[in-house]
Amino acid sequence: MGQARVLLTDPALTAFYFVTLPEALPIAVVTRFIQWFRDFGIPVGGVLVNMVIDSASVGPDAAEFVKNRVAMQQEHMQTIWREFDGSVRAIVPLFETEVRGVPMLQRLCDAIYAADGAKPAPADASGRPHEVTARA
Repeated sequence: MGQARVLLTDPALTAFYFVTLPEALPIAVVTRFIQWFRDFGIPVGGVLVNMVIDSASVGPDAAEFVKNRVAMQQEHMQTIWREFDGSVRAIVPLFETEVRGVPMLQRLCDAIYAADGAKPAPADASGRPHEVTARA
């Protein structure tokens, strides 16, 4: 048990990343979990925001539900930037299908990592990662 504690609390060996959605409940849950991990001395590597609708892809003819969903997500993204500023590692788009199989996993990886697969996606001047749009 002692070895596990050493491993889990050594930032050179371990970091936990949390995935949230731009919605109130997942943000609250991740906020609570991050605090618990910090309380136990477990390093937190950051937060990934998943299933973000690309507002540029929502046209004026889109269903009212979709427009409302985009507005809600944008509002919650403000909370995410406030709560997790400096810890957001990637913003992953809502893909047209669930992530299953190697091709979709590759698209997910492309959304999270730069082309070389080793560095996080580049950030803009504010230090925030670019929102990634889904590729066809």
